[in-house]
Amino acid sequence: MTLLYIVLATFAGGLLSVLVAASLTVGVLTRLVKSLVSLSAGILLGTSLLNVLPEAFESHTALPQTLFAVLLAGLLFFWLLEKVELYRHTHHHEDDGHHHHHHFDAEQAGRGGLTVLVGDSIHNFCDGAIIAAAFLADTHLGWATALAIVAHEIPQEVGDYIVLLNAGFTRAKALLFNAISGMASVLGGVLGYLLIGQFDGVLPYLLVLASSSFIYISVADLLPQLQQRLAWRDTFAQVAWLAVGLGAAFVVSQMLHQSHGHAH
Repeated sequence: MTLLYIVLATFAGGLLSVLVAASLTVGVLTRLVKSLVSLSAGILLGTSLLNVLPEAFESHTALPQTLFAVLLAGLLFFWLLEKVELYRHTHHHEDDGHHHHHHFDAEQAGRGGLTVLVGDSIHNFCDGAIIAAAFLADTHLGWATALAIVAHEIPQEVGDYIVLLNAGFTRAKALLFNAISGMASVLGGVLGYLLIGQFDGVLPYLLVLASSSFIYISVADLLPQLQQRLAWRDTFAQVAWLAVGLGAAFVVSQMLHQSHGHAH
């Protein structure tokens, strides 16, 4: 049953992002991404700090100092991955307020289409393994982690889709690229289940690595995008969506505490 949950959760992330991109116009997608960036930042931060990290530290199978060292190593690892363009987070598009030169997206996709695909596939594979580790630790934590990843995957994949459209790709080809990279998460989830399930002792470390991924994405990529000077209504909307994400993570954390209480 756990494997089925993992497959469903990882498949949903890739499928939802493709369906959202396929069903809406570029203009609507552009406005949607802005809201989803705030929402996913809240969900990722809340899930990592309220759910995943506490679960790792409550295992009592690893020293706190060791887990904090893994958290530090994870943050540096994901920074290095992104530095060599193997761990990408694409939420920008032409005229998005970032100071890219004209036709930046066309050059991005035109010169590095393979890099885009490989980088997103590695990212999604890691997400699948993270979901597997979370489900193996606790079913509620698994769904919470999957929710956090899906919330981030939708704006990321929509961003990739917009980049490819701006580069001249057809809608069908852009969606195909997104679908291929999205399905890497299913592979990561299945392999994670098969490998991690044999070594229960590594679960706390993997959960901390998952948290480092969420924290890095939030702090290095999502929150800086919310630092633009905006009208007060737009600022209020950003804060509101961020609060919704944090609130969702808090509700899940209460459910986890209750489930643990019943288990004891």
